[in-house]
Amino acid sequence: MTISVGDKLPTTTFKEKTADGPVEVTTDQLFKGKRVVLFAVPGAFTPTCSLNHLPGYLENRDAILARGVDEIAVVAVNDLHVMGAWATASGGMGKIHFLSDWNAAFTKALGMDIDLSAGTLGIRSKRYSMLVEDGVVKTLNVEESPGQATVSGAAAMLEQL
Repeated sequence: MTISVGDKLPTTTFKEKTADGPVEVTTDQLFKGKRVVLFAVPGAFTPTCSLNHLPGYLENRDAILARGVDEIAVVAVNDLHVMGAWATASGGMGKIHFLSDWNAAFTKALGMDIDLSAGTLGIRSKRYSMLVEDGVVKTLNVEESPGQATVSGAAAMLEQL
């Protein structure tokens, strides 16, 4: 089953590397009572993710927050250290949450997993974005191809806010 608008997000725990070190972040901590933009990428440091998808959210961070969004988060099936390095390298550390779904538990629970083994990436997340209010999906934008970041990009999300 794939998550849909109106569905509640599954309960899980992410890992996040912060300036103070690694922390666990539960879905309740991140989403309960908040309006959150969450976007997912197939992999940190991959071309479309690093050159298009993530930069759009970093560049539009203030505009997104100005429209009543409390937090912005990116999730990927990568380990905590890779996500932390990506946060640092991109200049996004402390600006948005870089969530490690290291075992793909969240991604699989959403029905957003994709097998990219042919491209040597293994099981990863489909590329998508969503607006979540108090843990419930309000908008959902799934890319047809993992190599594109148009319907799930920051510009598209801004139009929906």
